[in-house]
Amino acid sequence: MVRRKPEKKRRPPFGMPKGIVLLATPEGWRNSVLTVDSGMHCGRLADVPVNASPAEARAAAAAIVVELAHDFHKARVDVIWDPPQEPGSWTAQVTVAESPPNASG
Repeated sequence: MVRRKPEKKRRPPFGMPKGIVLLATPEGWRNSVLTVDSGMHCGRLADVPVNASPAEARAAAAAIVVELAHDFHKARVDVIWDPPQEPGSWTAQVTVAESPPNASG
C-alpha cells in the first residue's frame, strides 16, 4: 500500500491587502500594497499617465486592490482613503466588505 503525503493547503501568492500607499513621482505614480501577513507589493501604476490627477491615481490603485482581493481571496473589500498628510502622498485602509444578508455568490 502506497501512502500519499498529505497535501498542504497552499497560501495564495498574494496576501490579503490591508493598506495602500500611493506616491506621485516625476516618473509616474507608484504604489505599495501592504498585506495582513506583513507583506508588501510595490510597483508603478502602468496604465495611469504621469500627469493624471490624484483622484484618477487613487481610483486605479483601489481598483487593483479590489481585483486582487477578489481573485486571490474571493473577498470583497472596501478602500477608504485617509486625508492627505503631505503633498504627493496618500494612504488608504483596506477592509473586508460586509456582505448583505441575502447576498448570493
